[in-house]
Amino acid sequence: MNTFEAVRVVAAREVRVKLRDKAFLFSTVFFLLFAVGATVVPAMFGDDASKVAVSGTAPAALGAAGLDVRSVADDAAARALVRDGEVDGALLADGTVVALTDAPGDLVNALSTRPTVELLDPSAVDDTLAILVPMVFAMIFFFVSLTFGLQIAQSVTEEKQTRVVEILVASVPVRVLLAGKVLAGAALAMGQIALIAVVALAGMRFSDSGGGLLTLLGPAIGWFLPFFLVGFVMLAALWAAVGALVNRQEDINGASMPMQILVLLPFFGVVMFNSDPVVMKVLSYVPFSAPAAMPVRLFQGDAAGWEPALALLILAVSAVAVLFAGARIYEGSLLRSNGRTSIAAAWRDREARRLVELDAESA
Repeated sequence: MNTFEAVRVVAAREVRVKLRDKAFLFSTVFFLLFAVGATVVPAMFGDDASKVAVSGTAPAALGAAGLDVRSVADDAAARALVRDGEVDGALLADGTVVALTDAPGDLVNALSTRPTVELLDPSAVDDTLAILVPMVFAMIFFFVSLTFGLQIAQSVTEEKQTRVVEILVASVPVRVLLAGKVLAGAALAMGQIALIAVVALAGMRFSDSGGGLLTLLGPAIGWFLPFFLVGFVMLAALWAAVGALVNRQEDINGASMPMQILVLLPFFGVVMFNSDPVVMKVLSYVPFSAPAAMPVRLFQGDAAGWEPALALLILAVSAVAVLFAGARIYEGSLLRSNGRTSIAAAWRDREARRLVELDAESA
């Protein structure tokens, strides 16, 4: 069995185990429901068009405003519909607006003469979206990478604690075991994110008849997927290394605290400074915050066309470097069973193992 086949076997095993995990299934359903709730539900349960009765000929402005217009024979019939609660308001023949308790705002606004409005910045993002979109991107990257990362660490520690890892290492090289875990975690996380993206885009197409929101968010979501994939692979190797440093599940929280902070700081950075162009530009090139920051800049229209490609290249190069570092710590600590291993000891032990391997190969 060659290296590729060994990696595939390890990854397939990890995927099968995870697909039976209730926590994974619950998180997937939760994010899908969140995507549906944020895009489809508001459109389904939005306010219906106001119903108005008109005595005589209805002005064209009422139909243009989307009101449900009912023509009646005279003013008395219009007043009767208002009293019965069948319409929200009525327009009498002399131009008087009649309502039961409160003035019908939709009818009054439709009849009002509005001044010409000139927008100096028609492409500006709505204030509510400007707050929600950065938070959603940051939350998805933070929670998914944290959830899957902890699961990778727990899987590695469980194999050490039960001594299963010794059997696995006897069958496949350590680097193959790591590659399989990272590949499986990335495939599952990417599949979950892609599914959420499809549901969110479909929901926006259903609820956004004008296509404005879809036009704004489409490119940002499209770039978020590759950024998330590369960023997750970078973090997955570190999470596996964290799991290899300890021998008991109870010690994972303490050992993983630096990793949790490493994921949490970019989350708060994007959420707190999303309105600061300078800070967001810096965050969009920092590897650990780029997966959330760059899509936000694309949504806000602050990023040039070449910037996402450059930021993704920087992230990919950083991911390769972090993968090598995480793999070295993972290999240097995976077979150590004398308590928690320090990063320095794992680093030195891997170097010593490498020298032994070189001597064996030369002999």
